[in-house]
Amino acid sequence: MILTIKFKNMRHSIFIILFFLQTLNIFSQNNGTIYNLQECIDIALKNNLDLKSAELRAETSSINFKQSKNALLPTLNGNYNIGKTNGRSIDPFTNSYINEELTFSNAGLRLGAVVFNGFQLINRWKQQKLNMKASEMEKEDARYNLILNVTLAYLQVMNTKDLYVLAQNRLETTNEQLKRLKSLFDEEMANPSEYRDFQGLMANDEANLISTKNNFEDAKLNLMQLLNIETDFDVAVIDMSVDLSMYSESFEDIYSQALENMAIVKASEFRLKAAEKGVSVAKSLYVPEISLFANLNTNYSSAARIFNDAGSSIVETGDFVTVQGQDYQVMSEQTNFTPENIAYKDQFENNLNNSAGISVNLPIFNGFNAKNNVALEKIKKEEATIELERTKLQLRTAIEQTYKDMNAAYERYELLQQQTEAYQESMRINDVRFTNGVNNSVDYIISKNNLENARINLNNVKYEYLLQTKLLDYFKGQN
Repeated sequence: MILTIKFKNMRHSIFIILFFLQTLNIFSQNNGTIYNLQECIDIALKNNLDLKSAELRAETSSINFKQSKNALLPTLNGNYNIGKTNGRSIDPFTNSYINEELTFSNAGLRLGAVVFNGFQLINRWKQQKLNMKASEMEKEDARYNLILNVTLAYLQVMNTKDLYVLAQNRLETTNEQLKRLKSLFDEEMANPSEYRDFQGLMANDEANLISTKNNFEDAKLNLMQLLNIETDFDVAVIDMSVDLSMYSESFEDIYSQALENMAIVKASEFRLKAAEKGVSVAKSLYVPEISLFANLNTNYSSAARIFNDAGSSIVETGDFVTVQGQDYQVMSEQTNFTPENIAYKDQFENNLNNSAGISVNLPIFNGFNAKNNVALEKIKKEEATIELERTKLQLRTAIEQTYKDMNAAYERYELLQQQTEAYQESMRINDVRFTNGVNNSVDYIISKNNLENARINLNNVKYEYLLQTKLLDYFKGQN
């Protein structure tokens, strides 16, 4: 029996030694890298994938705005082509049919400008400008959310780390008492049931230490995911002295500030205004479109020739005249021409032609396309209105819940602080009485568990209060 007891006690000692060695290994894996809260925020703003996606969406919206703005400018387009054709075709120079290999080329410029189309281009430009502002606000909201989430995750790491340290201290205290009881038990001076009680308490503390260690690692993993890094690190200890004075601002004050400062509210308002402009854009389909146009064209053909005067000659005409019964051939003087190819450059200069005019497009009937587009844009406007109201409602609910949780945490902290002080004094008395053999192990264990649980609850409510105040600062538009 004594050998078994010694073996179990040795197992507990080995467990503690190995666990603390493992803990040292965990903290040494970060290669001494320690990040404070601001450094974690900076890393997250640089690496976080969700924020990068929001930035790309904002950049896309900015390009769409520039494109809609440039659509107000006139259009100028040019065309040029050159090629060969064989067989029967139309000579672009003479517009006559030919049957030979032909090299052709043409070029042109077209200028177009919309004069009036029911302010469609202007309204679309304003709509895209509002969408761009909304995307900027959504990017800012993603940035604020990331800062808040990193802050909350950082505080959660500190909370779980504190609980981990409390679990270590709890295990060390239990182990010291277990060693003392083992010495008395070996000398047959201790109550065996008390020794067994502390063995059970030791096992419970060991299991609790494993659980708190796992919670600490999970919290740090969550923070690493927000920072989008793989290298392990530790967090710097910050001053956790909490000013638990009640918030000077009421719930309504915070909500009013949130409506003015929250980027998500501004984004929803911009989306609604953009939807209203979308209705105006759709209504422009009812209005005729008036535009100006101008064209400049020229062409080239390898079949084009210029014929130069090469003198004259007397040739037979094939006709005859009869004089006194004698037939005579009729002769005629004919001018001779020598063909000469016209240069490519000269043809392009000589064949220039231009046109200009006004174009009017009348929307007489288009399958009710305009009517349906207006109806769809009105639906989008209603959806944007509902989304804005939903955003405000969700914001009000979140602020109200956070404000109540903050007040509840404040009240619980005061009570738990008093409870911890009472249990701490009770534990001091029971520790002295148990060491002197006045109390039994049951009283000691109850007192010890009460104190440790009170410390854990006090630590949790302290961080809970901090988290709620950080959330309220976020709702007021503070980083």
